[in-house]
Amino acid sequence: MIWIEGGVTAPKGFLANGVAAGIKRYKKDLALVVSEVPAAAAGVFTTNRVKAAPVLLTQSRVAEGQAQAVIVNSGNANACTGLEGLADARLMARAAAEALSLPEEMVLVSSTGIIGERLPVEKILKALPELVKGLGREGHRAAAEAIMTTDTVPKEAAVEFLLEGFTCRIGGMAKGSGMIHPCMATMLAFLTTDVAITPELLKLALREVVEDTFNLITVDGDTSTNDMVLVLANGQASNPMIEKEGPAYATFKQALYEVAASLARQIARDGEGATRLIEVQVEGACTKEEARRAARAVAASNLVKAAVFGKDPNWGRIVCALGYSGARFDPEKVAVWLGPVQVVAEGKGTSFDEEEARAALSTDPVIIRVNLGAGEARATAWGCDLTYDYVRINAHYRT
Repeated sequence: MIWIEGGVTAPKGFLANGVAAGIKRYKKDLALVVSEVPAAAAGVFTTNRVKAAPVLLTQSRVAEGQAQAVIVNSGNANACTGLEGLADARLMARAAAEALSLPEEMVLVSSTGIIGERLPVEKILKALPELVKGLGREGHRAAAEAIMTTDTVPKEAAVEFLLEGFTCRIGGMAKGSGMIHPCMATMLAFLTTDVAITPELLKLALREVVEDTFNLITVDGDTSTNDMVLVLANGQASNPMIEKEGPAYATFKQALYEVAASLARQIARDGEGATRLIEVQVEGACTKEEARRAARAVAASNLVKAAVFGKDPNWGRIVCALGYSGARFDPEKVAVWLGPVQVVAEGKGTSFDEEEARAALSTDPVIIRVNLGAGEARATAWGCDLTYDYVRINAHYRT
């Protein structure tokens, strides 16, 4: 498996573009990703009870297991907009379908931005001809830029790998910087692949991968109304169709994991106001789910995040977060490391060198490793430090 350039257009048969439609000031805000042929489709969506109109529409369409295009706008979430918002999402999809000469149900919709304001759909319709005309393999970066909100950098990843002797690719782009928390984490991600795989197995692989990637990132504890991860698989690599779990499925899922994990880390590192990525590695848990809970709890702790920002090796905050995580363990068996420095052994503080520990908290990423001493399961979660700039950015999000 090798890392390659190209984001969502790295796999065969995918085109993309991004333009400025005027939803945001002076920035790209409308993206389109298209497969040249119909593709198997799967999605995972926000667990927030308040779901934006594009989430509701796309959930219903992706349930059919097939799609060919995704249109995405930033700057307006089209959330809490009632029946009018749902009509706007449908109009956005219908117009894109007509411009691409596709059936309307083959176009998925996604939005991100301010909640509670009507989507300026007329701006989207006006920008569609330019958006479609500029579609190409080189349009992946423009698309990644167009889905950004408070992100400081576009987020892309792509890999190439062999599957039963055939060269295959998976690519992706994501956005996310604030309102990031598991189940699902507040973000958008769009994955593409030229692998031939059934919709059922594509859905299974995506759900399993999301659990260990996008659902293990956190910035600020808020889960949004618009989160979604979509994947399209168009079969253009010409590999034998993956129709059951086995070696080919495992290879595909691992490649999908690598792309998703890269995007997840990029999101956490770009947390609003963040200066450093935090990686929490938990081992020795009773079950995989308990390892996830423990890792999430530490990564999500505002006190841990603030300590990392201040380079304060206050390990008590880590142990405290483990204690309320819901994971089962004997506190007297817990061990904790900050980078290479062990700060807790058998549940008690060690005589560690403060300067070495501070140095470990100055690296990027900051590695926090925990052994619960209760089993063999492990998991990794990602977060970022909590800084003064986080408050500044979110105090003026609308203004």
